[in-house]
Amino acid sequence: MSSESRSRIMAKVRGASRGQGAAAIESELAGMGVAPTAPLPHEDTCIAFMANVLRNHGTLDIAGNRSEAVKLIGQYIYQHFRSHRLVAGNDPHLAAMPWRDGGVLPRFGEVEPGEPVALSYAQWGVAETGATVFLTGKSNPSRNNLLPERHLVLLDVNNLLPDLESLWRQIEPNIEAGSRPRGIQCIAGPSSTADIEAQLVHGAHGPRGWHIILTGGATHEQLQTAQAIVACDNTPGGS
Repeated sequence: MSSESRSRIMAKVRGASRGQGAAAIESELAGMGVAPTAPLPHEDTCIAFMANVLRNHGTLDIAGNRSEAVKLIGQYIYQHFRSHRLVAGNDPHLAAMPWRDGGVLPRFGEVEPGEPVALSYAQWGVAETGATVFLTGKSNPSRNNLLPERHLVLLDVNNLLPDLESLWRQIEPNIEAGSRPRGIQCIAGPSSTADIEAQLVHGAHGPRGWHIILTGGATHEQLQTAQAIVACDNTPGGS
């Protein structure tokens, strides 16, 4: 693009924006409408979320109560590391867990080098992408989500949202009320890269395991339905 063409285009941009008040800009934005969201794999938000988690190479457990959640966490840690120790953020939801019920020995704080597993509390889950969402800060350190070999996530099924637009509507009031988080992280799977020969490899630069424990009323029947959806994806001719 020549400098003359560039100048002409920028002049048109400046002319279009000059003198536009906030109300006029809001009116134009409203007139543009909203793009449709991605179709969910199931009309049930919980099943859709589970299916997309599995599609993203995550794993899931269903806990009927907090005691069962702790036992599942303990079993997962012991299965992979023959240990009962983990690092957990200082979120009140994690501090209040009945850790003795599962024989789990948590250390609250930020994960350090050599510590292979961390547990985080997700404020929301998004069915559209299968992502878990974290408002990071002192009580929910971002490094716990990114550095351990295995990342465990505790999520209440009542905090599942259908799409990203719904997520921003949830986050905005928190910011307006002055409770601005240090950061917002949307994590939708273990770390992966396809930089080398276009081969997808998991765990290249972060957690190679991403495991979600759903509490608050999710059922094993819903998980089985989600598993069937993903199995159909992997069947020739499936849809």
